[in-house]
Amino acid sequence: MNEVFQETNVVVVAHYAGLTVAELTALRGKARVAGVSVKVAKNRLVKLALQGTESAHIADLFTGPTLVAYSSDPVAAPKVVADFAKTNDKLVILGGAMGKTNLDPNGVKALATLPSLDELRGKLVGLIQAPATKIATVVSAPAAQLARVFGAYAKKDEAA
Repeated sequence: MNEVFQETNVVVVAHYAGLTVAELTALRGKARVAGVSVKVAKNRLVKLALQGTESAHIADLFTGPTLVAYSSDPVAAPKVVADFAKTNDKLVILGGAMGKTNLDPNGVKALATLPSLDELRGKLVGLIQAPATKIATVVSAPAAQLARVFGAYAKKDEAA
């Protein structure tokens, strides 16, 4: 767990009291698809693993039945946990950490509303490609118009 806290970009802590095994399995399945890991560990062990990491300031969140969701994408873990918490009120977000930054439950939910890295990359590629296609259209339009004019003159000459 110490390596996890040192290597991941974001950690989300939540209470899972009252969730069934099937619900936890569903959460883990959604998390796995998004590239997020979900762990349930003893609070004492997690507090020991947090020592010496940038996320050590969240040690006080580990009381009661807690789970930890983490990912290298700073938006993926908050998004998965917040989406699951919307449909299941037994999962309560306590907070988290993004590096040295402490996140309260509202901070985690705010991160969840941001687009993921893959979505941002797609938008960026779309923005880069859009001007290129517009330039190609503008440049080819005069040539196409000239070809139509020459074709019209050719047909006119043939008819005469």
